[in-house]
Amino acid sequence: MARRRHKKRTHVGALNRSSNGVLPNSSAIRGPKTLVVRMGAGDVGSSVSQLVKDVRNMMEPGTASRLKERKSNRLRDYTTMAGPLGVTHLLLFSRSSTGNTNLRLALFPRGPTLHFRVERYSLCKDVRKAMKHPKGGGKDYLSSPLLVMNNFISPEEGDQSKRSVPKHLETLSTTIFQSLFPSISPQSTPLSSIRRVLLLDRQVPESTATKDSTEDNPYVINLRHFAIVTKPMGLSRGIRRINAAARTLKEHASSKGLPNLGKLEDVADYILDPSAVGGGFTSGSESEMDTDAEIEVVNVNRKKVLSRKQAEEARKSEGDSQHGGTEAQKRAVKLIELGPRITLRMTKVEEGVCGGKVMWHEYLSKSEDQIQQMERVWETRKRDKAERKRVQKENVEKKRVSKASNKVATDDVQEGAQNDNDSNDSESWDDEISETG
Repeated sequence: MARRRHKKRTHVGALNRSSNGVLPNSSAIRGPKTLVVRMGAGDVGSSVSQLVKDVRNMMEPGTASRLKERKSNRLRDYTTMAGPLGVTHLLLFSRSSTGNTNLRLALFPRGPTLHFRVERYSLCKDVRKAMKHPKGGGKDYLSSPLLVMNNFISPEEGDQSKRSVPKHLETLSTTIFQSLFPSISPQSTPLSSIRRVLLLDRQVPESTATKDSTEDNPYVINLRHFAIVTKPMGLSRGIRRINAAARTLKEHASSKGLPNLGKLEDVADYILDPSAVGGGFTSGSESEMDTDAEIEVVNVNRKKVLSRKQAEEARKSEGDSQHGGTEAQKRAVKLIELGPRITLRMTKVEEGVCGGKVMWHEYLSKSEDQIQQMERVWETRKRDKAERKRVQKENVEKKRVSKASNKVATDDVQEGAQNDNDSNDSESWDDEISETG
């Protein structure tokens, strides 16, 4: 008999189960997951469709980058599947009848929802075309970006009536944006895992900049996406070329970028001779790089577990100081933009997932009486909804009881009919035996 097959890659098994018994998809270890959707699919246009793809790449790895939408899909289809898939945020792009591009950022499953109007945006391909030396993705998208937020909380001073949004809504929007990505710990997070930066810069309200301003100030956020590039400092151009060629040779097994040393007798001539092409320490300016900042990074070498014999040999030859030691290295940090660029203007905040009580609106303001009337309307809706659920639950229970009783009655009737058939068969059998005898 053939041995039964056990699926270990896609099903819960020995390979997918961790050592402490926690499943990889459990809520204990699951981070934020976003679903970037274009509502209406083909109706939004090719530019917005490409913008959605760029935003999905920006939200990697905690998003569905290969999601396929249909024109017939509705919001209910995505909210139904968001729960089983562990989705925590919904980013819904749509286009209005007037041609405006809108973005809804909803916190699943209970809300709230932030409504934005996309005032301006630039795609990743446009950003790359404008740069002299663009940078590709590669391994940068294997880890979540570092979120940097600026000017999200307005200063306390100033007239409260001139705020673009209330103070508690500023805190709410800040919390929602912070929950888009997993939190990091400066003590335990390795620096090599931080490869990208997502910058959210809120434009300073005019009321805080100019005290005499009486116009309403919009809540505008500028989004920028950068890649972090670090290079060692204090090295000449030739040594940097050798280091880059060594990395290329190690990763891709290609000799592309190696300097030509065929006409030199020694590598020292390449490093020390000022006339060597690409080499030599001719001046201090050649070792300087076009950077945004300079930092000191402590390289922690992982200590290799050695046997007792290997440890003694290593101690004799090299010494214990070279195993697990730390050394500070000065590195240059530069930010290279990846795209997209988006300018968002908040227009509305509402409770629930894309449907609920409006907490704030940019263009509409209500008096105290209107707010109280709206509260009464929503209380009535909540009571009606709770009553409908109660009646529906009672009806379902009645149907279940009725179905169970009907099944019992049907079983009794079938059993009685079977008994009658058995008795008739036995009587006919007895009659045949008496006739033959």
